[in-house]
Amino acid sequence: MFAAVVGAMVLSTALPAQQQVAADLLPDAPLPQQSSVDAGAAANPKNNAQTKRILGIFPNFRAVSEQTHLPPQSVKEKFTATLQDSFDYSAFVLPALLAAEGEATASTPEFHSEWAGYGRYFWHSFVDQTDENLWVEFIVPTVTHEDTRYYTMGQSGGGKVKRMGYALSRAVVTRNDAGRDTFNVSEVVGAGAASGISSLYYPSRERSFGNTATLWGTNVGIDAATFLIREFWPDVNHALFHGKEGPSAVTTTP
Repeated sequence: MFAAVVGAMVLSTALPAQQQVAADLLPDAPLPQQSSVDAGAAANPKNNAQTKRILGIFPNFRAVSEQTHLPPQSVKEKFTATLQDSFDYSAFVLPALLAAEGEATASTPEFHSEWAGYGRYFWHSFVDQTDENLWVEFIVPTVTHEDTRYYTMGQSGGGKVKRMGYALSRAVVTRNDAGRDTFNVSEVVGAGAASGISSLYYPSRERSFGNTATLWGTNVGIDAATFLIREFWPDVNHALFHGKEGPSAVTTTP
Protein backbone atom coordinates (compact mmCIF):
# COMPACT_ATOMS: atom_id res chain seq x y z
CA MET A 1 0.00 0.00 0.00
CA PHE A 2 2.89 2.36 0.89
CA ALA A 3 4.49 1.70 -2.50
CA ALA A 4 1.22 2.48 -4.27
CA VAL A 5 0.88 5.81 -2.46
CA VAL A 6 4.45 6.80 -3.31
CA GLY A 7 3.92 5.83 -6.93
CA ALA A 8 0.79 7.98 -7.12
CA MET A 9 2.69 10.97 -5.71
CA VAL A 10 5.43 10.55 -8.28
CA LEU A 11 2.93 10.30 -11.10
CA SER A 12 1.13 13.43 -9.92
CA THR A 13 4.32 15.47 -10.49
CA ALA A 14 5.04 14.10 -13.96
CA LEU A 15 4.35 15.73 -17.33
CA PRO A 16 0.72 16.20 -18.49
CA ALA A 17 0.99 13.20 -20.81
CA GLN A 18 2.22 11.07 -17.95
CA GLN A 19 -0.66 12.36 -15.84
CA GLN A 20 -3.08 11.13 -18.49
CA VAL A 21 -1.44 7.69 -18.48
CA ALA A 22 -1.62 7.57 -14.71
CA ALA A 23 -5.28 8.55 -14.81
CA ASP A 24 -5.94 5.72 -17.24
CA LEU A 25 -4.36 3.28 -14.82
CA LEU A 26 -6.61 4.30 -11.94
CA PRO A 27 -9.88 2.37 -11.49
CA ASP A 28 -12.94 3.87 -13.09
CA ALA A 29 -15.72 5.31 -10.96
CA PRO A 30 -18.35 2.70 -10.12
CA LEU A 31 -21.19 2.57 -12.61
CA PRO A 32 -24.78 3.07 -11.42
CA GLN A 33 -26.24 -0.22 -10.25
CA GLN A 34 -28.48 -1.77 -12.88
CA SER A 35 -32.05 -2.24 -11.83
CA SER A 36 -33.86 -5.56 -12.05
CA VAL A 37 -35.94 -4.30 -14.96
CA ASP A 38 -32.86 -3.16 -16.87
CA ALA A 39 -31.12 -6.45 -16.07
CA GLY A 40 -34.10 -8.38 -17.39
CA ALA A 41 -34.16 -6.40 -20.62
CA ALA A 42 -30.40 -6.73 -21.09
CA ALA A 43 -30.60 -10.48 -20.58
CA ASN A 44 -33.31 -10.72 -23.23
CA PRO A 45 -31.97 -8.90 -26.30
CA LYS A 46 -34.54 -10.61 -28.55
CA ASN A 47 -37.45 -9.24 -26.50
CA ASN A 48 -38.02 -12.71 -25.03
CA ALA A 49 -39.05 -11.16 -21.72
CA GLN A 50 -42.23 -11.74 -19.79
CA THR A 51 -45.08 -9.23 -20.14
CA LYS A 52 -47.58 -8.14 -17.53
CA ARG A 53 -50.38 -9.89 -19.38
CA ILE A 54 -50.68 -12.84 -21.74
CA LEU A 55 -52.42 -11.88 -24.99
CA GLY A 56 -53.13 -8.55 -23.34
CA ILE A 57 -55.80 -10.17 -21.14
CA PHE A 58 -54.66 -12.83 -18.71
CA PRO A 59 -52.64 -11.67 -15.67
CA ASN A 60 -48.95 -12.53 -15.69
CA PHE A 61 -47.80 -10.23 -12.89
CA ARG A 62 -45.78 -12.85 -10.98
CA ALA A 63 -43.72 -14.10 -13.94
CA VAL A 64 -40.02 -13.14 -13.91
CA SER A 65 -37.98 -13.01 -17.13
CA GLU A 66 -35.10 -15.44 -17.55
CA GLN A 67 -31.68 -14.55 -16.14
CA THR A 68 -33.23 -11.89 -13.90
CA HIS A 69 -32.33 -11.67 -10.22
CA LEU A 70 -34.67 -9.95 -7.81
CA PRO A 71 -34.52 -9.15 -4.09
CA PRO A 72 -36.58 -11.32 -1.71
CA GLN A 73 -40.32 -10.97 -2.08
CA SER A 74 -41.79 -8.93 0.75
CA VAL A 75 -45.04 -9.70 2.57
CA LYS A 76 -46.58 -6.61 0.98
CA GLU A 77 -45.63 -7.85 -2.50
CA LYS A 78 -47.21 -11.23 -1.79
CA PHE A 79 -50.41 -9.58 -0.65
CA THR A 80 -50.47 -7.22 -3.65
CA ALA A 81 -49.97 -10.16 -6.03
CA THR A 82 -52.91 -11.94 -4.39
CA LEU A 83 -55.16 -8.93 -4.92
CA GLN A 84 -54.05 -8.60 -8.55
CA ASP A 85 -54.66 -12.24 -9.37
CA SER A 86 -58.02 -12.25 -7.56
CA PHE A 87 -59.68 -8.99 -8.59
CA ASP A 88 -58.07 -7.96 -11.86
CA TYR A 89 -60.69 -7.73 -14.62
CA SER A 90 -59.25 -10.85 -16.23
CA ALA A 91 -59.78 -12.81 -13.00
CA PHE A 92 -63.41 -13.26 -14.01
CA VAL A 93 -62.60 -15.13 -17.22
CA LEU A 94 -61.67 -18.53 -15.76
CA PRO A 95 -64.65 -18.68 -13.34
CA ALA A 96 -66.93 -17.82 -16.26
CA LEU A 97 -65.51 -20.70 -18.31
CA LEU A 98 -65.67 -23.13 -15.38
CA ALA A 99 -69.25 -22.07 -14.69
CA ALA A 100 -70.21 -22.77 -18.29
CA GLU A 101 -68.56 -26.19 -18.13
CA GLY A 102 -70.24 -26.96 -14.80
CA GLU A 103 -73.70 -26.06 -16.07
CA ALA A 104 -73.20 -27.98 -19.32
CA THR A 105 -72.24 -31.15 -17.44
CA ALA A 106 -74.55 -30.53 -14.45
CA SER A 107 -71.62 -31.19 -12.14
CA THR A 108 -73.62 -29.80 -9.20
CA PRO A 109 -77.29 -30.68 -9.87
CA GLU A 110 -78.45 -28.64 -6.88
CA PHE A 111 -77.53 -25.46 -8.78
CA HIS A 112 -80.10 -26.29 -11.49
CA SER A 113 -79.77 -24.67 -14.94
CA GLU A 114 -80.40 -21.60 -17.06
CA TRP A 115 -79.15 -18.17 -15.95
CA ALA A 116 -79.91 -18.68 -12.26
CA GLY A 117 -77.96 -21.93 -12.29
CA TYR A 118 -75.11 -20.35 -14.24
CA GLY A 119 -74.94 -17.57 -11.64
CA ARG A 120 -74.58 -20.13 -8.84
CA TYR A 121 -71.83 -21.95 -10.72
CA PHE A 122 -70.07 -18.66 -11.41
CA TRP A 123 -69.96 -17.27 -7.90
CA HIS A 124 -68.88 -20.61 -6.46
CA SER A 125 -66.05 -20.81 -9.02
CA PHE A 126 -65.01 -17.22 -8.34
CA VAL A 127 -64.92 -17.73 -4.58
CA ASP A 128 -62.99 -20.98 -5.09
CA GLN A 129 -60.38 -19.11 -7.12
CA THR A 130 -60.09 -16.21 -4.65
CA ASP A 131 -59.90 -18.58 -1.70
CA GLU A 132 -57.09 -20.56 -3.33
CA ASN A 133 -55.17 -17.40 -4.25
CA LEU A 134 -55.34 -16.23 -0.66
CA TRP A 135 -53.90 -19.48 0.69
CA VAL A 136 -51.40 -20.26 -2.07
CA GLU A 137 -50.07 -16.75 -2.72
CA PHE A 138 -50.28 -15.06 0.67
CA ILE A 139 -51.13 -16.98 3.85
CA VAL A 140 -48.96 -20.09 3.47
CA PRO A 141 -45.95 -18.47 1.71
CA THR A 142 -45.86 -15.73 4.34
CA VAL A 143 -45.59 -18.35 7.08
CA THR A 144 -43.13 -20.61 5.21
CA HIS A 145 -41.12 -17.73 3.63
CA GLU A 146 -41.63 -18.95 0.06
CA ASP A 147 -41.35 -16.86 -3.10
CA THR A 148 -44.59 -16.98 -5.10
CA ARG A 149 -43.10 -15.61 -8.34
CA TYR A 150 -42.48 -17.80 -11.38
CA TYR A 151 -38.85 -17.65 -12.51
CA THR A 152 -38.65 -18.43 -16.21
CA MET A 153 -35.97 -20.91 -17.28
CA GLY A 154 -36.08 -19.70 -20.89
CA GLN A 155 -34.07 -20.74 -23.91
CA SER A 156 -30.80 -20.19 -22.08
CA GLY A 157 -31.71 -22.95 -19.63
CA GLY A 158 -32.21 -25.82 -22.06
CA GLY A 159 -34.43 -27.35 -24.70
CA LYS A 160 -38.21 -27.53 -24.83
CA VAL A 161 -38.51 -30.86 -22.99
CA LYS A 162 -36.32 -29.67 -20.14
CA ARG A 163 -38.27 -26.44 -19.88
CA MET A 164 -41.57 -28.32 -19.85
CA GLY A 165 -40.35 -30.53 -17.02
CA TYR A 166 -39.11 -27.49 -15.11
CA ALA A 167 -42.41 -25.62 -15.51
CA LEU A 168 -44.56 -28.54 -14.39
CA SER A 169 -42.25 -29.27 -11.46
CA ARG A 170 -42.93 -25.80 -10.05
CA ALA A 171 -46.19 -27.21 -8.70
CA VAL A 172 -44.12 -29.10 -6.11
CA VAL A 173 -40.84 -27.15 -6.13
CA THR A 174 -40.44 -23.42 -5.57
CA ARG A 175 -37.92 -20.90 -4.24
CA ASN A 176 -37.79 -19.68 -0.69
CA ASP A 177 -37.09 -16.08 0.24
CA ALA A 178 -33.38 -16.93 0.43
CA GLY A 179 -33.39 -17.94 -3.24
CA ARG A 180 -32.97 -21.70 -2.70
CA ASP A 181 -35.22 -24.46 -4.07
CA THR A 182 -37.64 -25.94 -1.56
CA PHE A 183 -40.80 -28.06 -1.45
CA ASN A 184 -43.76 -26.00 -2.60
CA VAL A 185 -45.77 -26.07 0.61
CA SER A 186 -47.73 -23.03 -0.57
CA GLU A 187 -49.10 -24.84 -3.60
CA VAL A 188 -49.70 -28.30 -2.18
CA VAL A 189 -50.89 -27.44 1.33
CA GLY A 190 -52.45 -24.11 0.38
CA ALA A 191 -54.56 -25.62 -2.42
CA GLY A 192 -55.64 -28.41 -0.05
CA ALA A 193 -56.70 -25.93 2.62
CA ALA A 194 -58.66 -23.89 0.09
CA SER A 195 -60.40 -27.02 -1.19
CA GLY A 196 -61.39 -27.99 2.34
CA ILE A 197 -62.86 -24.55 3.03
CA SER A 198 -64.80 -24.57 -0.25
CA SER A 199 -66.80 -27.56 0.90
CA LEU A 200 -68.41 -25.32 3.54
CA TYR A 201 -70.40 -23.28 1.01
CA TYR A 202 -71.35 -26.07 -1.40
CA PRO A 203 -74.56 -28.11 -1.00
CA SER A 204 -74.30 -30.69 1.77
CA ARG A 205 -74.44 -33.59 -0.69
CA GLU A 206 -71.26 -32.27 -2.34
CA ARG A 207 -69.28 -32.14 0.90
CA SER A 208 -67.48 -35.42 0.49
CA PHE A 209 -63.80 -36.29 0.69
CA GLY A 210 -63.88 -37.35 -2.95
CA ASN A 211 -65.23 -34.00 -4.16
CA THR A 212 -62.76 -32.10 -1.99
CA ALA A 213 -59.85 -34.19 -3.30
CA THR A 214 -61.03 -33.65 -6.87
CA LEU A 215 -61.12 -29.88 -6.39
CA TRP A 216 -57.69 -30.03 -4.75
CA GLY A 217 -56.22 -31.90 -7.70
CA THR A 218 -57.96 -29.58 -10.17
CA ASN A 219 -56.52 -26.48 -8.50
CA VAL A 220 -52.96 -27.87 -8.52
CA GLY A 221 -53.38 -29.03 -12.12
CA ILE A 222 -54.60 -25.62 -13.28
CA ASP A 223 -51.65 -23.94 -11.57
CA ALA A 224 -49.21 -26.39 -13.18
CA ALA A 225 -50.72 -25.65 -16.59
CA THR A 226 -50.38 -21.94 -15.83
CA PHE A 227 -46.67 -22.39 -15.10
CA LEU A 228 -46.26 -24.16 -18.43
CA ILE A 229 -47.97 -21.32 -20.28
CA ARG A 230 -45.84 -18.73 -18.51
CA GLU A 231 -42.64 -20.57 -19.40
CA PHE A 232 -43.30 -20.53 -23.14
CA TRP A 233 -45.26 -17.28 -23.40
CA PRO A 234 -42.13 -15.16 -24.16
CA ASP A 235 -41.31 -17.50 -27.08
CA VAL A 236 -44.85 -17.29 -28.46
CA ASN A 237 -44.99 -13.55 -27.90
CA HIS A 238 -41.71 -13.00 -29.74
CA ALA A 239 -42.66 -15.28 -32.62
CA LEU A 240 -46.17 -13.90 -33.19
CA PHE A 241 -46.03 -10.33 -31.90
CA HIS A 242 -42.27 -9.58 -31.99
CA GLY A 243 -42.32 -8.91 -28.26
CA LYS A 244 -44.83 -6.07 -28.52
CA GLU A 245 -47.61 -7.68 -26.49
CA GLY A 246 -47.30 -5.37 -23.49
CA PRO A 247 -44.10 -4.16 -21.78
CA SER A 248 -41.06 -6.31 -22.48
CA ALA A 249 -39.56 -5.65 -19.04
CA VAL A 250 -39.59 -8.12 -16.19
CA THR A 251 -42.96 -8.43 -14.53
CA THR A 252 -43.15 -8.53 -10.77
CA THR A 253 -45.54 -7.23 -8.18
CA PRO A 254 -44.96 -3.53 -7.47
